[in-house]
Amino acid sequence: MPLPRTRGTALRQRLAELRGPAVPPKALDARALAALAANPGCRRRAILDGAGVNKATLASALGSPSAFGQSQFALARGNTFEARVKADGGAELLRLVHEKLDPGAVPPAEAAVPDLTASGPEGRTARTTLALREATAAARSGSGSGISGWTLLDHPMLALDVAGSPAFLEPDAVVVHPDGSWTVVEIKSFPMLDGSADPAKVGAAARQAAVYVLALEEVADRLVRDGEPEPVVRHRVLLVCPKDFSNLAAASAVDVRKQRAVTGRQLSRLTRIEDIADALPEGTCFAPDLPTAELTAAVESVPAEYAPECLSACELAFHCRDRSRARGAVTSLGRSVRAELGALTTVDDVLSAAHGRSGDPRDPTVAALRRAAALRAEALRGAELAAPEPELDLSMSLGLEPGGAGCR
Repeated sequence: MPLPRTRGTALRQRLAELRGPAVPPKALDARALAALAANPGCRRRAILDGAGVNKATLASALGSPSAFGQSQFALARGNTFEARVKADGGAELLRLVHEKLDPGAVPPAEAAVPDLTASGPEGRTARTTLALREATAAARSGSGSGISGWTLLDHPMLALDVAGSPAFLEPDAVVVHPDGSWTVVEIKSFPMLDGSADPAKVGAAARQAAVYVLALEEVADRLVRDGEPEPVVRHRVLLVCPKDFSNLAAASAVDVRKQRAVTGRQLSRLTRIEDIADALPEGTCFAPDLPTAELTAAVESVPAEYAPECLSACELAFHCRDRSRARGAVTSLGRSVRAELGALTTVDDVLSAAHGRSGDPRDPTVAALRRAAALRAEALRGAELAAPEPELDLSMSLGLEPGGAGCR
């Protein structure tokens, strides 16, 4: 007799059905998780990411392919640079960590690099937790396997609960200091010129690192529940980039406390994935090989919260933008505009309220729109009165063809 399904098993089965039985799941990485946290009201992205749906493939099947994502050249360049930084047991990487974050500690002449291989993401997560536990205990007791007491975890696997479903994350590296504290290392391929880098790219890297910090804090909480002293998860991460377009490494310490607080708060606001799944029509499936009409209906059955910021963060942005514009939703104009308009959610509602056809005049939003409409009308009337008299068309008065040289 088969064993009864637990709630977790039932949810995984339900998400597999939504993804499509023959479709392999796409892992939810920190970059996608940071983007999801930036738009916590989008149930569509939450259920698609939770089910492991490949949104790029889905967008192409819907007829709205996305240009979002890194080029293969950028990925190859990033992998080459990361391998160079981690060569020789991570000597250069640890030197940068020591220089930028912990100069008072003993220099990392040699470090432990534990083997983190295991079967499946759950096995790798457990192996990472064990390695962190052992490295922290050894550092505190002064008996670390590395001569200097440093430990480098190369591509560890961390788990973070996202709306009731585990997301498995793989940071570039985590370093355990001689005092037992933990630091996230983020390695990027964009250059650092004269000690500074593109602020937008640094901000994105900081949000991504903040996700890893949150996941490490969950590991620390589990160790505390097991009766061990609480490890310190450092909120200053190390960002490593190429120096001046070369293959040499440059690094900077980045404080991610603000990003960590915002991301943690936004993730806590996400509607639980099982609640979203339970509200879907029976038989809903996002498999990309379905007929376009059926696939479109499945996607549209999940509410979305489109904003222009989605264009740089989500593969479905073009599809959602087209639907948002077709409905006349004010969110297509930006979140700041949406916040200013209160209960008016469509462009038609806004225009109707501005021209006095609907809306309560005591509503501050409606009053402001009508005042703006009145000012606009007054300005247009003034422009018409100030406009010069049109020049007399002499060719017409003389009976000539405009631009011609002869008589009619």
